Amino acid sequence: AGGPLRVAGYFSDDERAPETRRKIEEAMYYLGRLYDIPEPEFAIVKEEDWAEAWKRSYHPIRVGDRIFIKPAWAEVEAAPGDIIIEMDPGMAFGTGTHPTTQLCLRACEWFCVPGIAMADIGTGSGVLAIAAAKLGCYKVLALDTDPVAVRVAQENVERNGVAEVVTVQRGSIETFQRTARHFDLAMLNLTARIILEMVPNGLQHVVWPGSKMVFSGIIQEQVDEVITALESIDLEVLGQRQIDDWVMLITQRRIP
Repeated sequence: AGGPLRVAGYFSDDERAPETRRKIEEAMYYLGRLYDIPEPEFAIVKEEDWAEAWKRSYHPIRVGDRIFIKPAWAEVEAAPGDIIIEMDPGMAFGTGTHPTTQLCLRACEWFCVPGIAMADIGTGSGVLAIAAAKLGCYKVLALDTDPVAVRVAQENVERNGVAEVVTVQRGSIETFQRTARHFDLAMLNLTARIILEMVPNGLQHVVWPGSKMVFSGIIQEQVDEVITALESIDLEVLGQRQIDDWVMLITQRRIP
């Protein structure tokens, strides 16, 4: 407040880049007619520049009661009974430091028990899938639409020695429509917009009736809209947890 504000954004330098730039310039032109703002500046940023820069501030972190996440290059002294997850997220989301991921990791401690199958939809770095496997789930599907995330998640799964339990696969919610697979637990650490887009596509059928689905990545002002949408497809909200403005919803598929 009271000073200049700088906004930075990133988009891929691919075949859509010229059109994306044109739209930004057009929007800024119209905004500039209302406010005294400078023209936008554009520059090419190499992926490895930011992919390496965050590592300088990424340190081991304890989440919940038993989970200890450490970067692949760091050493830690863990307590007996700790579950150590070694991560190199690269360019995929999921270092364990973000509130939405921490909320889901706590839910993993509550619900990931031996004998259940878990689906991690939008797996990113694979951290939730790895936690589920190390907590005892006998089968875990780690799904993501981003090929970079799929590669990184597979590397992290192998790094943590859970490749026999965790299957990393490229795909989306439509993947479940083509199979008869159901899970005992599903986690979706995504944005509210993506969750809402999944609702008409049979989202509830990822899990068995009576099983839980956990949704994170939702900001406080989006909660009511998301709850209404989930309730409309027989996902009953059992409770919610919150860190700062980020909310996690715990739901259960109704039994017909």
